Amino acid sequence: MNPADVVVVGNTSDDPFAIDVAFAMSQVDDVADLISLKAFANTEFCPRFISDENDLSAIGTQLTGKTVVIVSTSSRVLSRQTLSMRNLLIARAAKENGAVEVILVEPDLYYSAQDRGPHPQPWDEPAERSQADLKKFDGQPFTAKLYAELLKLSGVDRIVTVHNHSDAVQAMFTELFDGRFHHLLPVDLYVNYLQNSNIVDIGPKGEGLVLCAPDAGARNFVRKVHARLGLPETKCLLLEKQRSGERKVSIGLSGESDCSIEDLEGHDIVLFDDMVRTGSTLIETCRFLKRAKPRRLVFGVTHFYASDEGRQKMADTTLDEILTLNTLPTILNRDEQGRLRRKLVVLKIERWLARTLKEILDLPLDADESLYHIDMSSKNPRFTRKISSNTQLGALRDERCN
Repeated sequence: MNPADVVVVGNTSDDPFAIDVAFAMSQVDDVADLISLKAFANTEFCPRFISDENDLSAIGTQLTGKTVVIVSTSSRVLSRQTLSMRNLLIARAAKENGAVEVILVEPDLYYSAQDRGPHPQPWDEPAERSQADLKKFDGQPFTAKLYAELLKLSGVDRIVTVHNHSDAVQAMFTELFDGRFHHLLPVDLYVNYLQNSNIVDIGPKGEGLVLCAPDAGARNFVRKVHARLGLPETKCLLLEKQRSGERKVSIGLSGESDCSIEDLEGHDIVLFDDMVRTGSTLIETCRFLKRAKPRRLVFGVTHFYASDEGRQKMADTTLDEILTLNTLPTILNRDEQGRLRRKLVVLKIERWLARTLKEILDLPLDADESLYHIDMSSKNPRFTRKISSNTQLGALRDERCN
């Protein structure tokens, strides 16, 4: 494909995340010069792909042969409901003006938490849901499925997302989009940072490092990070939790764990999870692990919802450091970071996403391209050596998706 036939836009004006993805895709034109995101006086949204007003030869066909990429993240101003409706209208505008393919890049896939309804589905996890579980959703829609169906109806052909927590959503989107659902796992990002920073103290064979899955849902991801790291002395700790209320959990060692609590003294522990909201379970887990007297505890999380409650709880001294991605770009805002600023590292993934898009679209790849940019407090720098772009590119040739 010719790079000139790819049009990258966002669903909000001057969205830095969309602009950075477009730049990494080598798009010359500014996003704001490609699409107008206007609203009428009655507040109804009407996107318009910008064209030469004096050219009357390509009315309704200006995007013929083009692939349109819609980059959709989050906003401090607009709700997900508003942004999702914008996605539908932008996709329909692209298709009605000739686009051959529309790709939605939504790192944190909207409505994924609403991954069940009041009726059994082929994608349910567990496959046999109890009557009590079905009753929880009595009277409400299966919203994730509705969103997928609306995206497909609007003209979206392909979805790219990152570290989705729901197996049911992944299976459902894969089926509805005929396999054109790209679920990216940021294993290579985390491994690269662990290898090239002083966030943890790693021996030549991984001595002194423990990778931890706080619950069953995180185990496969932690095992993938462990395998990619490739250090034989790195331990893999698997925990399990039991809920006794909305925010009450008990933490214990899983019978599948490769090591015990007694093995943790003096080690650096990195807990991995796909998301964090209130931080209640995380801090309870950290308190459980602190009894084993580790050297430090680091939390690696892909989707960071920086709620007031979450910021307050994660400021707890039991948690030494937080490593996250900017799948929710608002985390880069200093007000969102709050008191966590000094122990928060954000890996900006626009280049990583752009490289994935280039591979999907069979576009030429840059010979020297880093995976991410780093945002952190300048008062607490963590790098001890320069990251090699070649090292990062080598990691990309391994498994990225699950």
